[in-house]
Amino acid sequence: MPVLNHIAGRVEEIAEWRHDLHMHPELQYDVHRTAATVAEKLKAFGCDEIVPGIGRTGVVGVIHGKKKGAKVVALRADMDALPLQEMTGLPYASKTPGKMHACGHDGHTAMLLGAARHLCETRNFDGTAVVIFQPAEEGGAGAKAMIDDGLFERFGIHEVYGMHNYPGQAVGTFAMRPGAIMAAADRLRIDIEGKGGHAARPHRAIDTIVVGAAIINALQTIVSRNVDPIDNAVVSITQFEGGHTDNVIPQTAFMRGTCRSLKPEVRDLLEKRVKEVVEGIAALHGAVAKVHYGRDYPVVVNDPGAVEFAESVATEIAGKDNVNPNVLPVMGGEDFAFMLQKRPGAFIFMGNGDTANLHHPAYDFNDKAIPFGASYWVRLVEKAMPA
Repeated sequence: MPVLNHIAGRVEEIAEWRHDLHMHPELQYDVHRTAATVAEKLKAFGCDEIVPGIGRTGVVGVIHGKKKGAKVVALRADMDALPLQEMTGLPYASKTPGKMHACGHDGHTAMLLGAARHLCETRNFDGTAVVIFQPAEEGGAGAKAMIDDGLFERFGIHEVYGMHNYPGQAVGTFAMRPGAIMAAADRLRIDIEGKGGHAARPHRAIDTIVVGAAIINALQTIVSRNVDPIDNAVVSITQFEGGHTDNVIPQTAFMRGTCRSLKPEVRDLLEKRVKEVVEGIAALHGAVAKVHYGRDYPVVVNDPGAVEFAESVATEIAGKDNVNPNVLPVMGGEDFAFMLQKRPGAFIFMGNGDTANLHHPAYDFNDKAIPFGASYWVRLVEKAMPA
């Protein structure tokens, strides 16, 4: 079964929903307009139950099949945008300066809405479908907030599935893998204190800029010399600030960055070695450095059985040649990991075509992907709970 005809015939309308969301991006938990739009549409579709305010601003819709079977399958889309100035020049570009949908969450939300309408109209399944519209994926752990608010228990969810668009992967294709598919994402901040002084008399100072530079270089040896070469790890320093003028050696400086890993033991190693390297290099220069290491999103770990099922659904929609069941993991983070810690499920990638990368000011979700994503959601429910 290819893309569903009923979905294909409504692509323009679903794209219009997306364009409206794209013009009005909202950040983290402050997605009040987006959540209200979602709830309004779910009500118009005839959802059996609509619950706003889960995880502060999340929205949940409940759709019963023709027979109210025991199984409950959940589908999740994220709603929030990014603090980024859009540079697409599109007629539906962001109307809010400094905010844009640069990760395609507008497309994710629109596709799940399209699927929800179809499921409400046809109800060709035996059980209950739960559609989850989540806030604060971009650094706010909205998935965890919804879980802490009783998401799985309140709606009796047995399995949960997620999907993300992927630039550089052809439209009409899907990719997935069992086990770890996305990395644990940890944050670090390094505060350095040396001894300020005149730039012309460095011997009377402890230069925090030099100390910071040495730390940055040394941190790169953790991946190359401490992590097993067959394992995956990333240590990146992305911000370094110190000083205010050209003739003063600054007393203090700070750096920020991220560590990524796919295994718990590698995650532990990175945290341990980052602290040791930073403190040791600082002491070597006569300075003091403190590491603030925060563990954010865990590894996204797919259930093997759920991946096999997701592959079968994607194959129905796109054809076997357009489904990669063993894609390489990526080192990006995703808070759907929290949901997969609580329930079996699968997080997969859907092709977005030859577009700008995620989190780029020229990125845009590809409307040509809509029928594939929405059809995947519908068939997943129908196949998981056949009528």
